[in-house]
Amino acid sequence: MHPITAEMIKDDTVEKIIDESQQGSTLALEHREKNTRKLYIESYGCQMNFSDSEIVASILSKEGFNTTQDLAEADLVLVNTCSIREKAEQTVRKRLEKFNAVKRTNPHMKVGVLGCMAERLKSKFLEEEKIVDMVVGPDAYKDLPNLIQEIDEGRNAVNVILSKDETYGDVAPVRLNSNGVTAFVSITRGCDNMCTFCVVPYTRGRERSRDPQSILEEVNDLWEKGFKEITLLGQNVDSYLWYGGGLKKDFDKASEMQKATSVNFAKLLELVAQAQPKMRIRFSTSNPQDMTLDVIEAMANHENICNYIHLPVQSGSNRILKAMNRLHTREEYFQLIDNIRRIIPDCAISQDMIAGFPTETEADHQDTLSLMEYVKYDFGFMFAYSERPGTLAARKLADDVPEETKKRRLQEIIALQQKHGLYRTQQHVGKVEEVLIEGTSKKSDAHWMGRNSQNTVVVFPKEHYKVGDFVNVKINDCTSATLIGEAVEYSKNN
Repeated sequence: MHPITAEMIKDDTVEKIIDESQQGSTLALEHREKNTRKLYIESYGCQMNFSDSEIVASILSKEGFNTTQDLAEADLVLVNTCSIREKAEQTVRKRLEKFNAVKRTNPHMKVGVLGCMAERLKSKFLEEEKIVDMVVGPDAYKDLPNLIQEIDEGRNAVNVILSKDETYGDVAPVRLNSNGVTAFVSITRGCDNMCTFCVVPYTRGRERSRDPQSILEEVNDLWEKGFKEITLLGQNVDSYLWYGGGLKKDFDKASEMQKATSVNFAKLLELVAQAQPKMRIRFSTSNPQDMTLDVIEAMANHENICNYIHLPVQSGSNRILKAMNRLHTREEYFQLIDNIRRIIPDCAISQDMIAGFPTETEADHQDTLSLMEYVKYDFGFMFAYSERPGTLAARKLADDVPEETKKRRLQEIIALQQKHGLYRTQQHVGKVEEVLIEGTSKKSDAHWMGRNSQNTVVVFPKEHYKVGDFVNVKINDCTSATLIGEAVEYSKNN
């Protein structure tokens, strides 16, 4: 859900979607002096997991827990897990080994596993990982107070029941590890698109949307607290549909009044953009089969909606797309790309791509490369296929592409993305672009780092500017992932 750039790719599996872990951080102003217990929390995988960790921290702050960055002093250690690929699960198991070593010196410490891996393995986790005291699925976080009472009394605790209506819309997230500038706002949960390679429908349940009023209240609150940019999150944001409650699949049964007053994703974008016209708005992730022209037109009509779309395609082969149960064809994807380019000429587009899906031939792989040549993506997630237990692909399709072939095809996809990434960044050189300062550059204490509307990282000398400023930056140079420039003036949006 949060695309990596070509220069962030470190190995041929490209498994790290964002930072490998999010260390527990202080709850800042949310801390309560009466809290005496310490919570250490790590998150892995997509942005939704990081957003969920902020919900968990909020719930537990009311139960006497403050967060800590010091694992050794933690009373409760939680790891929010990802099941999208095998390597993500292996990483979690290695972290549990680390927690076990710490627990030997702190026998009162309790360990809980949250998220998709907890939902997939359920109580089996307690058998496989003896250190684990608690297993909690993504829809059960409000039950944490009861579960913690269970483990405090010496019993293991499990709640992995999927909900048909839980959205956590009434929970004000605690902004963990926040830069005070950007924040996530969850708008949907679950997914109804049964892609054959994906575990999300099994670990996060059916699609349901959050009340738009609660979304607007959260956005307004973030603006009041000084945040300048939000990302609307969902497994498939374009499927957002609010008609008074219930699953999206039941919309046909809604009353005529409910249908007449319903809010789809394009309308939600407009509501948020109008509510805070100086706040930048991003969203992730989109599904090609669900993105409609009214979403693209809403982006074009509002200056504060960023010109960037993460649009996973997974393969360029119609045969493989059908095997994946992706409900779009190569030709339909091209038509969507053409519409985006026509309506928003400078819109950046990023991809998800899987190399070596079962039965993929060399001709299928060449179709993927030719699709990439047509689009010339700005950024990308690129992975070798990883069979996930319980998915239709694992049950019905043999993982028959040799690992050496997967790796070779993945490297060709990565190399092409690096070429296209440089092509796209070079188009910014010589332009003046608005950048929101997010923090100090990782490579130089003398430079700021921020992003432009197209989600490209920009670095420039600090001078007298500060975090949270909108600055117009003259782009002088670039790499395949980063723009390099110099500030020329404050933006009018400050």
